[in-house]
Amino acid sequence: MTHSAAASASDILWLGVGFVGQTLFFMRFFVQWMASERARRSVIPQAFWYFSLAGGLVLLAYAIRRADPVFIIGQATGLLIYGRNLYFIAGRSQSDGKTAG
Repeated sequence: MTHSAAASASDILWLGVGFVGQTLFFMRFFVQWMASERARRSVIPQAFWYFSLAGGLVLLAYAIRRADPVFIIGQATGLLIYGRNLYFIAGRSQSDGKTAG
């Protein structure tokens, strides 16, 4: 396999990684939409944040591979927000399970 063929295969692989990231990121909007339709009001289900985190991680890897500083900073910043929201949800779940005593 020549160097150009290997580079081409690598580029195709990373293009696939980018599309997987975009699909995960799209799924957050889809689950939010479906949850809102069921509730007949705007809601953000916990799955929204998990899809955000997963999609953000994959897209960050893709951005690093492409060496795109704008994309890297955008995705890295988003990961902090998604992680913080999941932290709040986990804290709320723990406090909901406690009883007064």
